[in-house]
Amino acid sequence: MSSAASFLVVLDSLVVATALTSIRRDLGSSLDGLEWTVNAYTLSFAVLLLSGAALGDKLGRRRVFAAGLALFAAASAGCALAPSVGVLIAARAVQGAGAAAVMPMALALLNAAFPAHRRGRAIGMYGSITSVAVVLGPVLGGAVTQGLGWQWVFWVNVPVALAAVPLVLTRLAEPPRPGGAVDLPGLLLAAVAALGLAWGLVRGNAAGWGSAETIGALIAGAVAAVAFGAWQRRAKAPMLPPRLLRSRALSAGNVAIFALNGSLTIVVFLMPQFQQVVSGQDPLGAGLRLLPWGVAPFLLASPAGALADRIGARSLSLAGLAVQAAALGWMAAVVTPGVSYGALVAPIVLSGVGLAVAIPSLTRSATATTPLADIGKASGAFATMRQLGAAFGVAIGGAAFTAAGAITSAQAFSDGFRAALIVAAALAVAGLIAAAALPGRAR
Repeated sequence: MSSAASFLVVLDSLVVATALTSIRRDLGSSLDGLEWTVNAYTLSFAVLLLSGAALGDKLGRRRVFAAGLALFAAASAGCALAPSVGVLIAARAVQGAGAAAVMPMALALLNAAFPAHRRGRAIGMYGSITSVAVVLGPVLGGAVTQGLGWQWVFWVNVPVALAAVPLVLTRLAEPPRPGGAVDLPGLLLAAVAALGLAWGLVRGNAAGWGSAETIGALIAGAVAAVAFGAWQRRAKAPMLPPRLLRSRALSAGNVAIFALNGSLTIVVFLMPQFQQVVSGQDPLGAGLRLLPWGVAPFLLASPAGALADRIGARSLSLAGLAVQAAALGWMAAVVTPGVSYGALVAPIVLSGVGLAVAIPSLTRSATATTPLADIGKASGAFATMRQLGAAFGVAIGGAAFTAAGAITSAQAFSDGFRAALIVAAALAVAGLIAAAALPGRAR
């Protein structure tokens, strides 16, 4: 059930990516509006993740998990009915709030169900199932958008999420709650930190990176993050205990997944549009051409998680991030308006291999070595950094695209996409450096 819920959340982000061009044409959106369609979801997701984890520890993870699924379903219906880009963006923000309750609870419930020495294999299976969303997302999004309309990429969430709610409440066991009082000051500081950082990243392109709005938001977020860390050392019931902040496995894993997810999001945001704007594909054709990207995660995520149990997460994380960086650099080198699809297949597949190896390894490092009482908190922190990485990826990728190109012609789009891919490769290298600080294999 945890994997199925995560599958739904991942699938939604990918089917939306394929539908962006149709949304732009139907609702008359600008590129900035498309970015907000992605970022409104990412912003509320990132801001509320730690709150969702804390509520799960207080109210029960199973109950919060079910409530998150119900909210996700209702917001998906709102997205489908949106008459304008503004309403769609608002509904996407509510959808992100539902996802913020689903994802940390899914990972916490999964970790609590397995002993420490088997969590890598379990996380690998979890990654393999969610990777089906990577395989099916672009194709399903293209098929649904082309055959029924972009609204249906949101309608498909509704029956699946609603059907899962009674199963969660009746079939999943409720693990023991850590209990204790809710750290309200910690929740407030964490929300301000995530909101300030994500807002500054999201608004940087439109408002200007040197503007008072962008700089003020980033400074406010950074100050709140420092204040949050200081408060956690004093709080009686901290939402992120200092012992977790001192964990190399969690801290290095969080930085690495931030960089990797930023790299990944740049490609997810721009590649479907490249296939449609430059290569002239319809939405289904664009989705089918992304299919090889998800095959490796589907096939390799489970074995990679099991292997991480045996040899440790650092080696696999380093290998996966190196492969991801090489694949995106290769892709940037061949992208032109006249590039054939055959020239893109190999780097697309190679990128999938890198993701299949790195993501389960980093997830295991950040969460599987955490004591059971802290799994909800660690999962929330890991998911928060992952979503902040996505916001950063869209922001910095959009900035690189805008600086070097535009959506006005195939040549301009190719120029912008190439610049964004170079930035994505650089982020993968940054993740590689962070992963080098992961602890080695435990004896």
